[in-house]
Amino acid sequence: MALEAGFKALANQKRLRIMDWLKEPTAHFRPQVDGDLVKDGVCGVLITEKLGVSQPTASEHLRVLVDAGFLTGKKIKQWIFYQRDEKAIAAFIKAAKAEV
Repeated sequence: MALEAGFKALANQKRLRIMDWLKEPTAHFRPQVDGDLVKDGVCGVLITEKLGVSQPTASEHLRVLVDAGFLTGKKIKQWIFYQRDEKAIAAFIKAAKAEV
């Protein structure tokens, strides 16, 4: 993961909120019909609703986080479910600390 992409992804308040919410998905999102909030991740529709933005805007925020390596997406039916990639996040933090 490139540090620049990681910092760019985290330089937005809405993306930081998404990352925070996904730490504890059951505390921040209502139950979903398909997929388990913890095991499968949170449906992009629920993230869009909670973020209070349009679907294309939410998709762009999620794409940036996925491209930076902070989130993974899993397709179930026609939906994408997102969860944090804790190993990638830890690697980013380690790399960022090494640069300081």
